[in-house]
Amino acid sequence: MHAHVVARRVAGYAHEVDLGDGREIVVDEPAADGGTDTGPRPTQLLASSLAGCTAITIEVYADRKGWDLPTLEVAVDMQSDPDRRPTHFAVEVALPEGLDDDQRRRLMVIAGKCPVHKLLEQGAEITVAERAPAV
Repeated sequence: MHAHVVARRVAGYAHEVDLGDGREIVVDEPAADGGTDTGPRPTQLLASSLAGCTAITIEVYADRKGWDLPTLEVAVDMQSDPDRRPTHFAVEVALPEGLDDDQRRRLMVIAGKCPVHKLLEQGAEITVAERAPAV
């Protein structure tokens, strides 16, 4: 899978991010930190990606097993250092009633296997290069 996204400045710290598939989101910083508070902070999106990826990974596994998950909630608490760099992600999974102990155990194992979880644990190569100026 390949993804290409582009962030373009709107005003202040606010940037419109073209997701490359016809959708766009805005990222920003809170007004107290010099932003205009018109969108989530990039680190909030990181925590959101972990929560969403975990939930989807659990649901895909349950679907393949034919297990009914009428409700599922995944919460992520992100801790950061004084420079606002994320240092710890605590993931809490609220599984629905009606699952047996084995199903619950297996779903919790699967929760730790989502691609975003693996990326945050293992890292990825990042390269930074200058490109032609934006017009």
